[in-house]
Formats: sequence, structure tokens, C-alpha cells
Amino acid sequence: MGKIIFYEDRNFQGRSHECISDCADLHSYFNRCNSIRVENGCFMIYERPNYLGNQYYVKRGEYSDSQRMIGISDCIRSCRMIPYRGSYRLRLYDRADMSGQMQELVDDCPNIQDRFSMTDINSCNVMDGHWLMYEQPNYKGRVYYLRPGEYRRFSDWGAMSPRVGSLRRITDFN
Repeated sequence: MGKIIFYEDRNFQGRSHECISDCADLHSYFNRCNSIRVENGCFMIYERPNYLGNQYYVKRGEYSDSQRMIGISDCIRSCRMIPYRGSYRLRLYDRADMSGQMQELVDDCPNIQDRFSMTDINSCNVMDGHWLMYEQPNYKGRVYYLRPGEYRRFSDWGAMSPRVGSLRRITDFN
């Protein structure tokens, strides 16, 4: 079971709100978020309601100044708990609607270009596990959360372009 607590002020001060599951709209619970404590599990937090906007991955730990430590704004509007899954499998496609060249992953990939000679991923099918997709190699740049399911276009996972640099399995479930 996961548990995350959002605080309006830095150093875990001010008004707070606790979540133990997904929450599509946090705006009625606090005005701003400047610190976060993840007591158990891991979460994706979003700058807009309904799991939209910039996404940030947080795992068990204390983020006393979330703007400085994570690089997020003080505007957190939704969060999603990431459930544990023991196995991982994902298919990447260079064209929309899961067509074109296909590559399969079952482990982390720090550089998509080096491993598969692909930089543009236009669709994917997450068959098992939960993944983080990064715009740049070596797990850098904007991050996107992939749950099991079909993503027929790169916009389905929230990206503005099909550029993908690396992928990592989510395995931190303390």
C-alpha cells in the first residue's frame, strides 16, 4: 500500500493532504505544494488535474523542498499510485497504431538509439509492468509514466514528440 503526503510549505509545514490511492484532482485539498513525504510505495505526480501536464516520479523518501529537489512547480493537481508488478514486457513501434518496426524490452534500456537504432517511438504496447520513458538517453529529460495497455500514438503517453532516449522499469516499491 502506498502513502504520499503533500504539504503547502517547505519542510513539511502548513496545510497537508494524504493520499493512499490515485487522486485525479487535488486542488480542493491545498493551494500549493512545496514539500512531499512518500511513506510507502511510489507515485507519479502531475501539474494538472486528471493526470495531465508535466509528470514527476517520486519514491519513498522526504522531499523537504520539492521545487529544488525534484524540479517541480508548486502546482500539483493530481497523483497516481504505481502498483507493484513482478514482471516487465514492453513493445516499441516506430509508427503509429503499433505498426512498422517493432522492438521488445524486458529490462531497462539507457539508450534506445544505441540498442535498437531507433530514436522515434510512435506507439507502444506495455504488456506487463510499469515503466518510465525519458526523452533523452541515460534517464534524463522529461519523463512519462507507462502503465499496462496500448499507446497508439506518442500523445497517448503525454509526449509532444515521438523522441525517446531511454526506458526504465519501476522497481522501487518500499
